[in-house]
Amino acid sequence: MSELVSFIIQDLKNSASAEKASFFPGFFKSLPGGYEEGDQFMGVVVPEQRKIAKTYFRDISLDETSEMLQNPFHEVRLTALMMLVYRFEKLKSESDRKEIVNFYLSHLQFVNNWDLVDSSCHQILGAFYHKKDKSLFYELADCGELWPQRVAMISSYHWIKKDDYADALRLAEKLKNHPHDLMHKAVGWMLREIGKRDFEVEYEFLKRHYSTMPRTALRYAIEKFPEDLRQDFLKGRV
Repeated sequence: MSELVSFIIQDLKNSASAEKASFFPGFFKSLPGGYEEGDQFMGVVVPEQRKIAKTYFRDISLDETSEMLQNPFHEVRLTALMMLVYRFEKLKSESDRKEIVNFYLSHLQFVNNWDLVDSSCHQILGAFYHKKDKSLFYELADCGELWPQRVAMISSYHWIKKDDYADALRLAEKLKNHPHDLMHKAVGWMLREIGKRDFEVEYEFLKRHYSTMPRTALRYAIEKFPEDLRQDFLKGRV
């Protein structure tokens, strides 16, 4: 382990809470039978991880970031991803940004829980591919693995925030009937974000698909709708 990585991990340990360390395994479903069974937790809250990431992101190398991403502790991986996002956002050249994208994709197996996905993919992959070919995301959506599929869906958040909905809607249509509720939540969340910006776009999508969508995805998607319209969707009256 490099000296810098040792310093970062020690800072994380110094910020850890025994109470959170016992709470997180249940919350993140890492107990036996959970979707991320066996993941380990120090008990560090996200604001503390962000402080530490901001302290070190300018100094850490990609090799050291790789070392952190392969660490068994969840907070070490999340802090590494936060540093990667901060680094990516400071870069100006296409080649430097592409290097981070390639690194991220080569370490995708370690982006292996919903918060790790949601804290990194739209800032890196979504941002880099905004005005580029999106075939990567359809490949991820078709791969049959939960976390890369969630990466495909949540990466569209960046495009949605740029009022670019086409690929987000196609990915939502492709993934809406995924067997896992974490994908139902992801699809519903992205549809809700579209609706915040253009209600008609979300409404027209839901009108076509709501009768075949999982209930969780629909509830997430219509969360901000007026109550009477919410009930119309939930009771099949649209």
